[in-house]
Amino acid sequence: MKYKIAVAGASQVDHCAVNIKDLAREVGREIVKQNCVLITGATTGAPYFAARAVKEAGGVSIGFSPAASELEHRKVYRLPLDCFDVMVYTGFDYSGRNLLMTRAADAVVIICGRMGTLNEFTIAFEDRKPIGILKGSGGTADIIKNFLRKPHRRGEKIIFESEPKKLIQALVKLLTQRKKIQGRQK
Repeated sequence: MKYKIAVAGASQVDHCAVNIKDLAREVGREIVKQNCVLITGATTGAPYFAARAVKEAGGVSIGFSPAASELEHRKVYRLPLDCFDVMVYTGFDYSGRNLLMTRAADAVVIICGRMGTLNEFTIAFEDRKPIGILKGSGGTADIIKNFLRKPHRRGEKIIFESEPKKLIQALVKLLTQRKKIQGRQK
């Protein structure tokens, strides 16, 4: 079974690293190379760049839309459809979409971001999912370490890495180790 890796990040990238498009695309390509499936919030910006790269590399991309229908996705939210193999119309706006998308993933990658990305991070943290932080991508990704100084609860392992390839490889290795441990516990 393939691992599902969610990419959460800035839909508006003006505050992100100058090379954010290249970084996100490299994350997407590496997800395909590691034989994983990409999940995003079916939005623009960093998640979209990753999804485009997955599509171009022949991988599988699943979008979780805040909209209740394709028409609402396009007309009300004005979000893209062109790079998704499967679209899940949640009808739960952004916060509900974030919860469903994050819970559907085996691991979550944070690329740049703002408040919505922070929401996706906290869901993954509370659910004890493996999380990868792309250091140097800007926004939320670059301030998360501050929140982790004195957390109330411990989350799953969080990997901080500035190279997209190494980040995805480390997450896949962690997921594989975790699966082996869970297999032994059954």
